[in-house]
Amino acid sequence: MRLGIKGKQVLGVTSIVGAAVVVLSLLYLSRLGRVSIDESVARAELLSHAIFQRARDLVVDDSDPFKALRGDPGLRSILESSLYSKNVTFAAIVDTHGVAVAHADPTLEGQTLPPGGDLSKLVARTGLSQLLAIYSSQGQNLEHREPLLLRDKEIGSIRIGVSTLLLREDLQAALRPAIAIALGALAVAVVVATLLAQLLLRPIHVIRSGLTRLGRGEFGVRLDLNQHDEFGELGTFFNAVSEQLSADRSQMAGQVANLESAVEHLEDAVAIVNAQGDLLFANPAMRTLLPSAKVGASLNDLIAADHPLRRLAEQTLLSRQSRGPLSAGFDAGERLVMTHAVNDPGGELVGVMLVARNLEYLSQVQSTVRYSRKLAALGRLSAGVAHEVKNPLNAMMIHLELLRQQVRGRPAVGAGGAGAGIAVAEAPSAQALEHVEVIAKEIRRLDEVVQGFLKFTRPEDLKLQPVSLGSLFDEIMPIVRPEAERHGVALDIDAAAAPDVHGDPAMLRQAFLNLALNACQAMSPGGTLKIRCEAARAHRVSIVFTDTGVGIKPEHLQRIFELYFTTKEKGSGIGLSMVYRTVQMHDGEIEVESTPGAGTTFRILLPRA
Repeated sequence: MRLGIKGKQVLGVTSIVGAAVVVLSLLYLSRLGRVSIDESVARAELLSHAIFQRARDLVVDDSDPFKALRGDPGLRSILESSLYSKNVTFAAIVDTHGVAVAHADPTLEGQTLPPGGDLSKLVARTGLSQLLAIYSSQGQNLEHREPLLLRDKEIGSIRIGVSTLLLREDLQAALRPAIAIALGALAVAVVVATLLAQLLLRPIHVIRSGLTRLGRGEFGVRLDLNQHDEFGELGTFFNAVSEQLSADRSQMAGQVANLESAVEHLEDAVAIVNAQGDLLFANPAMRTLLPSAKVGASLNDLIAADHPLRRLAEQTLLSRQSRGPLSAGFDAGERLVMTHAVNDPGGELVGVMLVARNLEYLSQVQSTVRYSRKLAALGRLSAGVAHEVKNPLNAMMIHLELLRQQVRGRPAVGAGGAGAGIAVAEAPSAQALEHVEVIAKEIRRLDEVVQGFLKFTRPEDLKLQPVSLGSLFDEIMPIVRPEAERHGVALDIDAAAAPDVHGDPAMLRQAFLNLALNACQAMSPGGTLKIRCEAARAHRVSIVFTDTGVGIKPEHLQRIFELYFTTKEKGSGIGLSMVYRTVQMHDGEIEVESTPGAGTTFRILLPRA
């Protein structure tokens, strides 16, 4: 089990206090044992001196020195009083053969007493040795011996028994309060150590909490350590590091978001695996090819072992070199696959980038490019043809005008006189002029068509700059307002608060003017034209034209931007085509919604300046 800093501190303090308590308890116990032994020795000596004095008074005959001792009630009383002495088990007088002459227990008199240990040896030991002697065995009787002399001749000895078991019980009784005090000291030590650890480790817990929050990705983590010590300095350093990390993470998050956005919108399928072959990233195109491509999945589980993409990835992991391209089949079709090694700044391989390119998409792009080139060539050819047609038309108009003048100025001559001649000549001249007018009108119409075609196909250079929509509509309104009044149309314009757009003011002015004039002409007699300009998504500006006119039929809605398509009696079919071309040249979008009999809405999106 892992032990925390707080547990280690509490355990350490408790261990120190416990060791001190144990050592002091042993010293106290050894001291107490010595005192108890000394007291027992003192009692034994006192008792033996009393017995010796009584025996010396009684023993006067050498023939049977113990006869008087056996029947003396005073000696008997002294011997029996030994049973009431603390830690003393017996008192006896034995002869030189160890036979009990007088004993505190009369039943043992006349029997040989086994020799016991020497109490004086226990007294001579050190305190710890005395404790070991007292507690190491089940208990033994130690004897205090004093020789019994008659006229300087030893006739026996006085033996006083002291039990180590009684000494042990005496020590344990005295030790119980000491144990209670020791346990109390340990408990107090644990409590104090816990409180001290809580107080001292609080800054560490605060720092650990801050590090945990940083690890979860939180920004702006700060520590409030109002201490003027090393922890306070550590807190200040932590706050500085946290601010730097927050700034770096914000910058990195923006860069990663931009990178992911760019990769996710790629037509190419892109995935990244680490050096162990686990998937780290896959864009939507790759997830389409490999539906089970999830972060953390193993490359071995995603792609078969014989698949070209799998082989290229394994080769790159081994060689740390890019491999491919190779053609590979997927459920979604054929792809061109390749792999690239991803290295860290130190040159170590950290992963492999897998790329699968859509060949069908490339073919479509190439086909579109070829078709665009053909259209451009056709456009140049058409412009040249239109230019060549325009010159004969100019010549035809000049000669037609000369013809008109000649017809009007021809003299009136007739056979029947002047009056009759004039009458005959006027009829042919009037008919000729009428035919001339028809030819001139058709030539002018054809010239307008050619002029519009040339204007539509002629390349123009954009003069891009910030354009204020409010100012632009202020310039347009003097032209639109007379047309609106002529058709009874009310104007409702809100463009003052709109952001500026990035565009060519002349081209935008002409496009908006065409839309406004078309809307007014579609609302005869009367209606409302609303023009709204406001900020839109994706850094764009929305310009909306809404009228309450006759609307556009569904079958015509898809063709309104085609060149020369018009439903007006005198329309040229060029205006909306020019609007569409202008929006395209500004990298914008145009949408149309129309309900017959209710009105039409044109919505244009242009880049914001």
